[in-house]
Amino acid sequence: MIVRRERSDDVDSIHAITAEAFRGLAYSAPPVEPGGDPGEATLVSWLRDDAGWIPELSLVAIEDDRVVGHVVATRAHVGDRPALGLGPLSVLPRRQRTGVGTALMHAVLGAADALGEPLVALLGNPAYYGRFGFVPARPAGITAPDAAWGDNFQVRTLSRYEGQAGLFRYAEPFDRL
Repeated sequence: MIVRRERSDDVDSIHAITAEAFRGLAYSAPPVEPGGDPGEATLVSWLRDDAGWIPELSLVAIEDDRVVGHVVATRAHVGDRPALGLGPLSVLPRRQRTGVGTALMHAVLGAADALGEPLVALLGNPAYYGRFGFVPARPAGITAPDAAWGDNFQVRTLSRYEGQAGLFRYAEPFDRL
């Protein structure tokens, strides 16, 4: 398996993988169109067209010349200071629990740190994301966009973190879900 930046010929595969990975999950965003793909698949497309898109932070996992996973981080803010919002992280169901998601997470966090980003936030399962250094955001002084998210809203500080605190705001397309 290799992890590399997304290319234009990966877009359809990324959409299909994201839809398949989130289809039928209780916590998945509802389809934008009735009977359509989970909201996460549409979100990735919307993010590509947003000013918050950072091409260096849209990564795919490749096995046997096929995309089997994808992760993206986009421009977000804590108060008026830049940050990153991570997600979705998508892996083909048949390749889940085989290290693909772990490789993508390590790659995107390393790339974000290399770009000089201060922190990454996400909404996800603390038992999974805790192994990558994510902690509940509230004790770090970062407020979730929705208080109901509780400890599922997490942050991971990077080398350039300077104590940023305040309300976290994802890139605008997240607000459409």
